Amino acid sequence: MNRPSGRAPDALRSVILEPNVARHAEGSCRIRMGNTEVLCTASVESRVPPFLRGTGQGWVTAEYGMLPRATHTRSDREAARGKQSGRTQEIQRLIGRSLRAVTDLKAMGEMSITVDCDVLTADGGTRCASITGGWVALHLAFRHCMKMNVIGTVPLRDQVAAVSCGIWQGTPVLDLDYDEDSKAQTDANFVLTGKGGMVEVQGTAEGEPFSEAELLALLKLARQGTNELFKRQRAAVGIG
Repeated sequence: MNRPSGRAPDALRSVILEPNVARHAEGSCRIRMGNTEVLCTASVESRVPPFLRGTGQGWVTAEYGMLPRATHTRSDREAARGKQSGRTQEIQRLIGRSLRAVTDLKAMGEMSITVDCDVLTADGGTRCASITGGWVALHLAFRHCMKMNVIGTVPLRDQVAAVSCGIWQGTPVLDLDYDEDSKAQTDANFVLTGKGGMVEVQGTAEGEPFSEAELLALLKLARQGTNELFKRQRAAVGIG
């Protein structure tokens, strides 16, 4: 079994998490996973959606988009088309759910943070990179709020990161790039927490159904991959 990238089955692509790259955002991170690159910015507002007014609870949400030349050919801006695609809506809801899963919304007080994830270059795994980089941007935004005496502590209960896995030429592999993702027999995304919890698992057989044993093999690879991503996240925000 030879992967197009030459990586071992259990090897991540090169990972770079660069914090504080956006001058005006309260929190930001540019994440590179191989050739995939996403800019994540976290913006703080001193208000909440109408359904949370008066509850004392905060809100974390996300928006996701791809720049026109993030891929090999230019795609129209969704704003120019007048609506988001179903794929975009699905991905940004996933990012929001993932970040809220590890956030103490009560401890935020009545404020909102929107994490914008803009794909600069796409080579597979953009939703996973958005979640991983989004957590860093969110953490830094909370730290900014502490400096401004808006909150007393960072209201994050845990880390969250995501990675893709799949079955390529009959072998479970970690962190699919586009060449693998487009031809894999099975493609799965795992959103996991630092304490070992699972926020979401998305798995699809592109041909033959995959077995329970193969699913567990993919989960094992995902845990290995996210453990490395958790280390990179901690380094990016400066915690041990």
